[in-house]
Amino acid sequence: PEAVAAKQIAMGLDKPLITQYWIFLQGLFHFDFGDSLQYRIPVMELLRGKILVTVMLTVVSSVFSILLSLTLGYLAGANKDKMPDQVVRMFSLLGLSTPTFWVGMVLLIIFGVNLKWFPVSGWGTSWGQHIKSLILPGITMAISVSALMVRNLRNSVVDVKNQDFVAFAVSKGLSEWRISLRHVIRNAMIPTVTLFALKVIYMLGGTVVIETVFTLPGVGALLVNSILSRDYAVVQCVVLLFVLVVAAINLLTD
Repeated sequence: PEAVAAKQIAMGLDKPLITQYWIFLQGLFHFDFGDSLQYRIPVMELLRGKILVTVMLTVVSSVFSILLSLTLGYLAGANKDKMPDQVVRMFSLLGLSTPTFWVGMVLLIIFGVNLKWFPVSGWGTSWGQHIKSLILPGITMAISVSALMVRNLRNSVVDVKNQDFVAFAVSKGLSEWRISLRHVIRNAMIPTVTLFALKVIYMLGGTVVIETVFTLPGVGALLVNSILSRDYAVVQCVVLLFVLVVAAINLLTD
């Protein structure tokens, strides 16, 4: 009982609830979320080493998603109802239907265990190893994210190619490459950019699963471990961090 009472005083749990909440808000404005119950160090200090992993994973996934979406979406839209369009739409359907964690495990078995091209787990110690360890997780997330974006961009390209200003550009004798870049893709990207912002938010949530599958020491894996160990201070901080990032991304998209 004495140890419990001493811990309650140390954590401020002996004070009225309104006082505890005020102390929490004061800490919030100073980025002080208290100490982790599991690791016994300040939460922000614990997060510092994890944020870089999650940010890099999101960036790598975003790059792969953009490359896949632009390439396949335009290829399908420019070849409406032809063989490339059918193949891309099938890929898109598979990407939408397949669970992310399953794709990750299949890629791990093929490229990590069998071919040994990429590490099976971990983060490495050098920047080269960091990048290498993010390739498979990035592709895994990109397949899931780009599936819907490919369909969206494909439909946009089909719509834009039927517009009068594209026909006018053709009648002026502009090259197909210039029409595609300056008129078709530029206008078709408008709805896709908004969708991409929503998918970046999805990626942040997806890091919880991906980092667990690939055992990456990021914020997502930390959140899972903190929930399982009931480390409330860490859970509060990570959830609030995700909320702020989601709000910022929505604002930037607008």
